[in-house]
Amino acid sequence: MPAAAGLPVRLRVPVLAGAALALLGGLYAALLLLGTAVPAPGTAIEEVHGPVMVFGFVGTLIALERAVALGRRPALLAPACSAAGALLLLVTGPALPGKLLLMAGGVGLLAIYRALWRRQESVALLAQGAGAFAWYAATLLWLAGFAVADAVPWMVVFVVATIAGERLELAHVALTTPGAQRWFLATLGALITGATAASVWPHSGTQLFGLALLAVTAWLAVFDVARHTVRGTGVPRYVAAGLLTGYAWLALAGLLWAGAGRTGTGARYDATLHAVFLGFTLSMIFVHAPVILPAVLRRPLPYRPVLYLPLALLHGSLLLRVAVGDAAGLEPVWRWSGVANVASILLFLACAVAVSATRSRVPA
Repeated sequence: MPAAAGLPVRLRVPVLAGAALALLGGLYAALLLLGTAVPAPGTAIEEVHGPVMVFGFVGTLIALERAVALGRRPALLAPACSAAGALLLLVTGPALPGKLLLMAGGVGLLAIYRALWRRQESVALLAQGAGAFAWYAATLLWLAGFAVADAVPWMVVFVVATIAGERLELAHVALTTPGAQRWFLATLGALITGATAASVWPHSGTQLFGLALLAVTAWLAVFDVARHTVRGTGVPRYVAAGLLTGYAWLALAGLLWAGAGRTGTGARYDATLHAVFLGFTLSMIFVHAPVILPAVLRRPLPYRPVLYLPLALLHGSLLLRVAVGDAAGLEPVWRWSGVANVASILLFLACAVAVSATRSRVPA
């Protein structure tokens, strides 16, 4: 029996719907943080914007895709917990039950990677497992009473280690440089060391973390197959364009942290966080969706040139937000470019639904 046969689509859809609701709730919280004229709810959902987006949305997508790869029904508990935790946080604010459910999602993802490791060991899987550990570490800090800003390095390790591990899987057949995987492990170890140092020595540790992030980015820029596929056409070029642009944003975040150390508020905080979680992470999701959606829902998302529109809006509006809104301190530009960031995500969802609806269901 194929692994995916153990997880019928009817069981995956509610979890994916939970991730979608977490995304919408996180975007609504973003509009509140931007100071737009939207009705304010009774709970302080602005305080949970980051964890909801990173773990409730991105984490649920990753855990769901890994659960499908494992093919065991109990594995669905991991993404179900993270989605439920995010939705609970949106209702109650930063309360204990929602935080515990988010942590349970990270622990569940670790269990999934352990099961996958027993099937086949690999450096790429080790990196993804490190990402799941970082998810757990970030929520543990939050539960211990630390601010979300204090957990940011671990949140970054979660998305960067996971995505880097997935890119290593794809690049493996193209790696011809001796020691490339050893260099990958070295940069991954530096990233985890930097996140640990940032928790102990916030200023100098964060600078070390920034340097480690630059090292990971350099490895990706040198060894990722996107350097070659960007010269192609169709979906390979679309994917490569999103990847390489995302790596540029990741490098900017590394430079900001390495140069100035930790900050928990203000324009530099806004620029650094959104360089990672919008410029890098959302770009990865946009360009990998044509692969992820068929794997999760058995429904195709064929490449169409229209998919470049939300990708261009995402990066263009983020550039305006960081270069003019944050760096120059022009608040109206910062606010409306932030609204355009939200619009780019909604536009991508609309494009994905429209393109997917034009195709028939993938056979089981």
